[in-house]
Amino acid sequence: MNIQWYPGHMTKARRMMQENIKLIDLIIELVDARAPFSSRNPDIDELGKGKARLILLNKADLASERLNDAWSAWFQSQGFFVVKLDSRSKAGMKAVQNVIQEACREKTERDKKRGIKNRPVRAMVVGIPNVGKSTFINSFAGKACAKTGNKPGVTKGAQWIRLNKQVELLDTPGILWPKFEDQQVGVRLAMLGSVNDEILNLENLAVELGMFLQAHFRSAMEERYQTDFQEEEISRQLLKKVAESRGCLLKGGEPDLGKAASFFLDDFRSGRLGRITLEFPPGES
Repeated sequence: MNIQWYPGHMTKARRMMQENIKLIDLIIELVDARAPFSSRNPDIDELGKGKARLILLNKADLASERLNDAWSAWFQSQGFFVVKLDSRSKAGMKAVQNVIQEACREKTERDKKRGIKNRPVRAMVVGIPNVGKSTFINSFAGKACAKTGNKPGVTKGAQWIRLNKQVELLDTPGILWPKFEDQQVGVRLAMLGSVNDEILNLENLAVELGMFLQAHFRSAMEERYQTDFQEEEISRQLLKKVAESRGCLLKGGEPDLGKAASFFLDDFRSGRLGRITLEFPPGES
C-alpha cells in the first residue's frame, strides 16, 4: 500500500511551531504506544534541538505491557524522559508533573542563579494527528480546555494553557510530515487511525493488519472471532471469517467484506483484540 496524507493546514502548523519553539523550555511529545517509532514525527527532533524532551507513551493500556517497558528503556537510552500514559483514564498522569520538573531542573537552576524565581516551565505539546494530545491536556489540566475528537486534525491552531503556577502548555495541531520514506510507517499509522480512512483501501489495510497479527498476536484474533486462522488463508479468508463472526452479510448471505474490514480495524483500534503493539524497538523481537 502506498500511503501519503499531508493536508495543507499542516504546513502552516509546522511554521507556527518553528516560530514558537524559542518561547518554550520543554517539548512534550505524545506517541502512540502501539507504534512508538512510526507515530513520531522526525521533524520534531530537528525543531527541538537544545530543548528538554519528554516522550509520553500514550494509549499504553492498548499496547503490550512488555513492549511498553522495552520502548521506555529504548527512548531513555536515547536521552529522553519517558512516561507511560493512558490519558483517558488518567493513569500515569501524576507522574507527568514530577517528570516535567525533573526534565527542566537545569533550566530552573539557571533561572535561580539569574535571580529569576517562580517562572513556570513552558512546554509545547506535539504529536501526530489522533495520538491523544487534546485528551492528555484536558486530563492533565482537570478541565476541558482543549478540543477533543476521534478524527485527525481537530486542533487547527496553537493555544496557551496555564495549568498551575509551575507549568504552562502550548497546544499545537497534529502534524504529519510531507513524505513517508518507509511505506510501512504509513501503513502502521493508517492502522492506528492517524490517516483519514476516507483516502484508504480499508480491505487491503485490514488484510495487512491480519497478516501482522497472524505472525505475532494470532491468539488475539482467534479468541475474538472464535475461529482458527491458518497462515496460508489469512489474505483470502480473514475478512470472510470476520464477516461471518460479526454477521456482516449481504443479500443472499454473501459476506460484506467492506463492513468486515471496518469492524476488524475498529476492534484493533479500540483494544477489543487485546493489547497489541505493531512494532518493536531495536534489538527486540
